[in-house]
Amino acid sequence: MNTRVNGIGMTSSRTRARLIERLREQGIKDEAVLAAMFDVPRHLFVDEALASRAYDDVSLPINFNQTISRPYIVARMIEVLCATGPLGRVLEIGTGCGYQAAVLSQVAKEVYTMERIRPLYERARKQLGELKMRNVSVRYADGSAGLPEAAPFDGIVMAAAAPALSATLREQLVVGGRMVLPVGSQEQWLFLVERDVKGFRETKLEPVKFVPLKMGKE
Repeated sequence: MNTRVNGIGMTSSRTRARLIERLREQGIKDEAVLAAMFDVPRHLFVDEALASRAYDDVSLPINFNQTISRPYIVARMIEVLCATGPLGRVLEIGTGCGYQAAVLSQVAKEVYTMERIRPLYERARKQLGELKMRNVSVRYADGSAGLPEAAPFDGIVMAAAAPALSATLREQLVVGGRMVLPVGSQEQWLFLVERDVKGFRETKLEPVKFVPLKMGKE
C-alpha cells in the first residue's frame, strides 16, 4: 500500500496502534474488529486539515451537519453486530464519509450502505472505490425504510439516531440477525435488536450521541 493509505507521522501505523490499545482498554475484544479498525485508513475519510486527529478517539465534522463517529463507537457497534459469528450481508443506514462501511467490509461478505445527502454519497463511493472495497454497494437513497430489495440481512447498523425502534427495519433481519442503532432525541441510547424464531428481543446498551435520523434525499 502507498504512503497515502499507510499514513505518515500522525497518521502512521504507530499512531493507529495506539488507537487500538485505547479501544482494548475501553473493552473492545473482537480481534477481527480491532484488525479492521487498524487496517482501514481513517485519515482518508476526513478533511485533510483534520487528518492529524484521525486516530484520536473523537468524532469529527464531515460537512452538511454530519460527523464521522468516534472510533470507539464504530468498533462497539460492529463488535455487537458480530457477537454471534461471521457476518454475511449487512445493511448500513447513513454512509456519511464511508468510514464505517469500510470497516464493515473487512468483517462482512457483503455491505450495502445508504446515504441521503448526495455530496456525501458521491464522496464515499469515490473513496471506497479508490480503496478497492468491492464488497460494498453504496446507494443514494433515504435509508429510513431500509433496503427491502436486498433483504434479509444478517446485520443492520444505523449511524443516525431514530426517534423510536423501527418495525420496518427489524423485519429485514434474518432469523438470528442483529440490528444496532441509536434511539432517542434529547437522550440517546444504543440499542440491540435480535431476531429469533420466537420474534424480537431488544436490549438497551449504553448512552450515545448521534446526529438525528432525517427523511428524504438532499
